[in-house]
Amino acid sequence: MGKLDTEERKEIPAEESAFAKEWKEPLEDAAHVRNAIARFNPVTGVSESEKDAAWKLIRAAAGKFGAEMGESSRGELKSAPGKSKSAAS
Repeated sequence: MGKLDTEERKEIPAEESAFAKEWKEPLEDAAHVRNAIARFNPVTGVSESEKDAAWKLIRAAAGKFGAEMGESSRGELKSAPGKSKSAAS
């Protein structure tokens, strides 16, 4: 997975991001899906309903791109440093 420059990032439709309004966590291939899972809990500035919607998009993208998910729910994700597990669900 390569790093995108600003112009390349602008070419990705917002609908291909877990958090479309914020353009966070693009879901354009299996590597990006795995990255979105790994970086899910530290995402800030989004509501719980946005996180729920993003998790559904990530699960759908995982299926689309054949990315394995060991987590079946947000609650199974590792907590961000300094946060309790219950804060991640």
